[in-house]
Amino acid sequence: MTYIVNDSCIKCKYTDCVDVCPVDCFYEGENMLVINPDECIDCGVCEPECPAEAIKPEAPELAKWIDLNRKYSALWPNISESKNHPSDADEWKGKKDKMQYFSEKPGG
Repeated sequence: MTYIVNDSCIKCKYTDCVDVCPVDCFYEGENMLVINPDECIDCGVCEPECPAEAIKPEAPELAKWIDLNRKYSALWPNISESKNHPSDADEWKGKKDKMQYFSEKPGG
């Protein structure tokens, strides 16, 4: 089992989860984070830290998010310390269906 990041993270990109991750399995895109499912140890400490509620435990209905997290964790840089979130993150928090705003570009 693993945890995944879904589209609730897009344009919010809070990094509170990064500070509590014991294995540094988060990777940073331009406007969201992902978890490397092969590095995640399924401890769950990141899930309650996410203000956008974008982190979920693996489940069959989340297969597309597992694939997205796996793909982009191989392409984006690892992030091991929290950063300031975007200035408009609170405005995006809670909005649904944000995949149209997804950016494939790496963060940093």
